[in-house]
Amino acid sequence: MARPRAGGAVTSIPYNPRVAKPNGWWGMAIFIATEATLFGTLIGSYYDLRFRTRPWPPAGVPDPKVLVPLILLGVLVATSIPVQLASVWARARRARAAQLALLVALTMQTVYLVLQIHLYVDDLHKFTPQDNAYGSIYFTMVGAHHAHVLVGILLEAWLVLRLFGGVTRYRAVGVQATAFYWHAVNLLAVAITIVQLSPSL
Repeated sequence: MARPRAGGAVTSIPYNPRVAKPNGWWGMAIFIATEATLFGTLIGSYYDLRFRTRPWPPAGVPDPKVLVPLILLGVLVATSIPVQLASVWARARRARAAQLALLVALTMQTVYLVLQIHLYVDDLHKFTPQDNAYGSIYFTMVGAHHAHVLVGILLEAWLVLRLFGGVTRYRAVGVQATAFYWHAVNLLAVAITIVQLSPSL
């Protein structure tokens, strides 16, 4: 940028523009922050009820199974790898590679959700949200997590379809924001699974 000096001379001042995050990234960051607040409240409510209720879980409610949920958690957390690769490849304008990575993640996440819903329904046959405080907070917390996984799956499916038209800056930001979302969901999944299984740990 040129700037006039006294006597009419012109001096050059170096201009280094700041690179800002795209609006889509910030929108996702705000959304994730609100969801973290929601799950923080649910987890806090769970432990508040646990410390004020004995026994926990109440009589007649079986302790949660540990092995299968931990295996499923490992599958879900592992999807952070392909979604991050998809983000990197989308920024490099490698549409097909990004698409393939998203499809791998999408398959793993769908398997996770289907099996988790099966476990959820199985639990509903043993106790319900109307039975006691444990059932109420348990099904609310786990159900909210499942809903967030479904949102992520739908976002990824939409991006896979969009990438058939190649990578644009807008689509690259979409992949980046979705990867950000999945990293957050996976972190929350770790916290929720620990809380869910805590009576058996």
